[in-house]
This record gives sequence, structure tokens and C-alpha cells, in this order.
Amino acid sequence: MNTEILGVILMYVMVIALAIPLGRYIGKIFNYENTWLDKIFNPLDKLFFKLSGIDPTVEMNWKQHLTALLTINAIWFIISMLVLTNMSWLPLNPDANPSMSGDLAFNTSVSFVTNTNLQHYSGESGLSYLGQLILMLWQFISAGTGIAICAVVFIAMKERTATTLGNFYSLFVRSCTRILLPIAFVVAIILVFNGSPMTFEGKDTMVTLQGDTVQVSRGPVAAFVAPKQIGTNGGGFYGPNSTHPLENPNYLTNIIETVSISLIPIAMVFAMGYVLRRRKLAWTIYGVMTLGFLLLVIPSIMNEMNGNPAIEKMGIAQSYGSMEGKEIRFGSAASAYWAIKTTCTSNGSVNAMHDSMTPLTGMFTMLGMMINSFYGGVGVGFLNFYIFIILAVFVSGLMVGRTPEFLGKKIEAKEMKIAMVIALLHPLLILAGTAISSFLYAGNPAEYAGWLANPGNHGFSEMLYEFSSSSANNGSGFEGLGDNTPFWNIACGIVMLLARYLPIIGPVAIAGILASKKYIPESNGTLKTDTSTFGLMVFAVIAIVAALSFFPALTLGPIAEYFSLY
Repeated sequence: MNTEILGVILMYVMVIALAIPLGRYIGKIFNYENTWLDKIFNPLDKLFFKLSGIDPTVEMNWKQHLTALLTINAIWFIISMLVLTNMSWLPLNPDANPSMSGDLAFNTSVSFVTNTNLQHYSGESGLSYLGQLILMLWQFISAGTGIAICAVVFIAMKERTATTLGNFYSLFVRSCTRILLPIAFVVAIILVFNGSPMTFEGKDTMVTLQGDTVQVSRGPVAAFVAPKQIGTNGGGFYGPNSTHPLENPNYLTNIIETVSISLIPIAMVFAMGYVLRRRKLAWTIYGVMTLGFLLLVIPSIMNEMNGNPAIEKMGIAQSYGSMEGKEIRFGSAASAYWAIKTTCTSNGSVNAMHDSMTPLTGMFTMLGMMINSFYGGVGVGFLNFYIFIILAVFVSGLMVGRTPEFLGKKIEAKEMKIAMVIALLHPLLILAGTAISSFLYAGNPAEYAGWLANPGNHGFSEMLYEFSSSSANNGSGFEGLGDNTPFWNIACGIVMLLARYLPIIGPVAIAGILASKKYIPESNGTLKTDTSTFGLMVFAVIAIVAALSFFPALTLGPIAEYFSLY
């Protein structure tokens, strides 16, 4: 048990040790300062812009940034639909996997373009290698769009008064070549040397320890897993995701993959501090995020290490903790740690089955997605947190009787309306979707019997989790849910679209509007936003607006299930 805890501590210390210098490096990239990789990637960037005919020096306002982002995402979606619905006759299909149906291709295309990677198909048996490569590309560049649009918000926060905020295409390419590509290359190399396949050959015949002969799928696994982890994507090459021994071969790769999940999201906070020259503000934001993360991860690890009380009643020893749905290679502590990390960061990859977690751990995984701002996804995690900062500044201003100001700009009615719409959108999508699916199932359980493997409280949790995962652009699931149906494919696809782009549009609009306002120098009456007091105010706003919105639904699901065990 002590070894398991030490492993968890090691993984978190490694993240911070790497995220601080990485944040400084990312800040330099956003500021267009010289870095040691420029000699390698400057020619590559120039080649991309020459082939595309885009001038990366043209300044854009916030509306033009959003137009560029939405346009390229729409093109990616069309390409993905064409490939997924025609895989059966396209090249790189040695295992002769079939094409996807229209509704499943819609869900999958939306899922990967929006950085969600919710998979209603079973990895290696649902895609050709060409399909895997296309989705691998989306995992990479969808993360790049998140980082780039976050950089636009950083620039807007930095400027005293400005109407233009850099060039989106330039920030996007620099994010892909200088941030994602080097890290993905290192992670992929480690995976290859530890046994993850990297080939275009078809299935291989292997003999198990029991003497059974099995056909095992292979493919460009290492190259797929690297961006899956570092880009907070989470889409697995294999159906079982990182529980599969070829996708996550041993405890070393488990450490690398776990560290990769939150590396860039945390580094983005320190990058903001570097760009704005406000290190104290960065540490305040990091402190709030970490407090929320620890409040979820510590009880989860304790719950899983203590075992399942229902099994304890049967007199069965649980010396390794609750091991249902977990890999003996990793243990209960590392599995619980991954589960909270992957749901707090909108990563969605798994090294254990969340459906088999004890009830309260299942609730904490859902809370990580429902709050969706404790580290969050690459780039967009900070945008979600930015909304809560705006709300906290406004509430604090009302409490002390002063005009709300953030970084020298007045926050007025227009910005508050946008912030509240975005803050309430997330609960609306999750709760409305869960209510509709519950109504359909309760009204005609015979027709929708294939939906739920576990009726009652846990069945409700499976539906609540699916919409939480879709709205948080997370992609993990309570896999007792039969989700490859037209209803779930279309409903989750719509939720993913709305939950990806509106929470990007809102913060960018607020940042752009504030950037164009007159700068007001700080005075003795200015609300300090880099203090622990303000940090606690932000945490309180998150708890009230986000967490409490979901308490009634959680009561019907995991909380009721927890009490049923005693």
C-alpha cells in the first residue's frame, strides 16, 4: 500500500517539475521569443504557410480568430465523415474492418474533431488503419486549436488596449510543431521501447500463457497513444484503451501516460503567468485548481484502496483494495489517481473501468467533468476557468461596493451575460440530456432494454456519466451503457458540438471585448486577483455555480447507490 501511494506522489511531483519549465517555454512561444527549437521548426512553419497561401503576419481581431477556428474544424469534420463511411474499400485495411454507419460516423467525427474522443465503437475492430490515422491526426491538431485559442485569450489579457490579437494560424502551427510534436515524439519513443506496436501489418497470431492461440491486432499504436495522452484526447487505439497491455505495457508506461495527461493543462497556467508577467496570479489559479483536484483524488484513492463494502460483507479479503475492473499491473491507487486525472482534465483515457469503481469514486469522476475547470483540457481548461474568474470578480465587486475590474478593464453587463450563459450551458446540456434519456427508458423499458446493463441507481449513473463526458469533451464512459445506437450517437454528438464551441466562443468574446476597452491603472481601491482570498472566492463560485447544480442528479445515482451497499 505504501508503495502505491509513493507511486502516486511520484507521478504528481513529476508533473509539476516538468510543467513549470514547460510553461515558461510555452510562454516564449506565444510571445514569439527565441527558443532552441526555432532552427528546426522555422523552416517547417514556412513550408506550411507557403503551401497554404496563408500570411501568418496578418493581425486578426477576436471574431476573425473564431471564424478561422470554426472553419478549419468544419473542414476536418467533412474529411472524417468521408473516410469513416468508406473505410471498407479504402486502403490500409488489412483486417477488412467494415465502414461505419452514418450515425456512428457522425458521433465519431464530432467526437475527435472536438477533442472529446468518445468512442461508441471498439477501437481496433471498428476502424481500419486509415481510419485510425485520420483520428490520430484530429487528436493532434484539435489539441493544437485549443492551445492556440487559449493563446489568443492570453494576448487579450496582456494588452492594455487593442483590437487585434495576433494571428490564429500562426499560433496554431506553432502550438502543433513546437509544443505537441516534440512531447509526442518523446512519449511515443518510450512506448515503442516498452512494447507498444508501431507497424502497419495486420493481426498477429500469439499463444497465451494458458496455451490458447489468439489473433491480436497491431498497428501504429505508439504514435496514436502519445497525442491521445498529451493532448487531453483519450481516444484509445484498442477498445479497452490504456488497460490494454499493448497500449500501456507496464508500470513505467503507466507513469509516463499518467504524467502526460495533465502536463500541458498545468503548464498553460504557468505560461499565462509568463505572458502576462503575473507569476503570482498563475500560482493563485494553480492553487485553486489543485485544491479542487485534491478534494476529488484523495477520497477516491482511499475508497478504492479500502475495497468494496458489499464484498467485505461476504467475508472476502481485499488486500489489494477494490480490484474489480482494474489491472493488477497498476493497482487500486494508481487506477483511482488516473480516473480523477482523466476526468478533471477532459482527457477521458482509462487504465481501469470506471463503471466498476466504488460508488463515491464514480461520483468524483463525474464531478471532475461537471466542474470541468480543475486543470481541464489543453487550452480550453483555462478558458473554462476564465469564466469563473469573471464571475468571481463581478461578485467580489458587488460585495465591496466597487466597479468590477480585471487586469485593468471594467467588467460590465455585456461580459456578465456571456459569462452566465456559458456557465449555465454545461449543466443544461448534462441534466437535460439525462432527463430525456431517463424519460425514454422509464416510459418504455422493453424497447430500450439494451441501453443499461445495470438498472436502478447505477443505470441512472451510466446515463448521467455519458452526458457529463460528452458535455465536458472528456470521452470516458461507464461502459455498462449500450451507447452505439442512433439516439446516443446523435444526442451525444449534438452535446459535444455545443459544449466544445460555445465555451470557446464565450471566453474569447469576453477577452476580445475587454481588450478593446480603456485600460485603468491599478489603485488602492482595485480588487487584487492574485491573492489567496480571491482564490477562495473563485473556488466558492465554482462550488455554487457548477457543483451544486448537479447535486440532485448525483443523489439519484452514485450517492443512492453508496447507501444501498450498507
